[in-house]
Amino acid sequence: MIGEPDTNSYPLMTAINQARSRTKLYGWVDPTLNFSTSAHSNAPEANDVYANRFELNQLVLYAERLPDSVQRDHVDWGYHLTALYGTDYRFTIAKGYLSGQLLNDHREYGFDPTLEYVDFYVPQVAQGMNLRLGRFISVPGIEAQLAPNNYIFSHSLLYAIDPFTDTGLIATVKLTDQWMVQLGITGGHDVALWTPDAKPSGTGCVNYTSKSVNDNFYACANGINDGKYAYNNLQQFDATWYHKFSKSWHIATETWYMYERDVPSLRGKIQPETGSNAAYCLTGEPRCTAPEYAVVNFLQKELSPHDFVSFRSDFLDDKKGQRTGYATRYSENTIMWCHWIGSTVQFVRNCVSSEPGI
Repeated sequence: MIGEPDTNSYPLMTAINQARSRTKLYGWVDPTLNFSTSAHSNAPEANDVYANRFELNQLVLYAERLPDSVQRDHVDWGYHLTALYGTDYRFTIAKGYLSGQLLNDHREYGFDPTLEYVDFYVPQVAQGMNLRLGRFISVPGIEAQLAPNNYIFSHSLLYAIDPFTDTGLIATVKLTDQWMVQLGITGGHDVALWTPDAKPSGTGCVNYTSKSVNDNFYACANGINDGKYAYNNLQQFDATWYHKFSKSWHIATETWYMYERDVPSLRGKIQPETGSNAAYCLTGEPRCTAPEYAVVNFLQKELSPHDFVSFRSDFLDDKKGQRTGYATRYSENTIMWCHWIGSTVQFVRNCVSSEPGI
């Protein structure tokens, strides 16, 4: 966020130089154990996709330098690098970035250089502008694949199938204390610029925060191009709303609509992209438009500085089955308790109930 100071400190940097450096190294280990009524796979539940087992979801190392966006005197810069190993690499991988380990070899564990970008902060534009160049997290949405950035360890159905990273350039401009806009151009969702699937794609977002700071609205048109079928070439229209009831209660709600055009039919002779599904088109159609829409709501209650609970309810309608492999509706309800042990260990317990429609 433009204008927000970097006050984070981490044990590793404290050990190295008493946290005096603006360049910071930090990360986490995220193992999980799940029990499920499924025999093999929990899909489309994410991220603990393998049923009834202990696994290492994420072993992550960050290296970053945040630009100083509090001052208005000079241009500043920053960068971010992420190295991720574990079963969750299947949810972060982008075609062209070591993607053969999933798309060709189908490995359970893998490595993904998830984020690589540089930031340039220009204070002279409006109330501050940040230019981000490289591979970055696709901008809209409440959740993130990287574990500490989420309310709940597991992910909603809609987050398991929407875009994760984009490669390109995006500008974030703070117009006033209430308004922020974003404009970007990328090579499309979850593809490297050097792959045949990359195509020029536009992103535009607007963000409004009320003067009371009790409400925030964020709407995006993300990865927009001709919409013709390619690897994850999703045309995404996303909106989120956050509302604070009190110091300890708040909600976060997201809804999106996505589609691809000319998706190969499941009954046709055209083979879909490796790692993706065909669509349940009408009989005789070799290709068709495959839409899906979804909504999710989080309700959070802080119990103490070390404890909070969260309830998530979400719904997904995969109209043509192109995202999940089945043309059906899904609903899911999740309750979670989180407890911090000190400042560096987090214990999370999820209870998830999922149901496919008919």
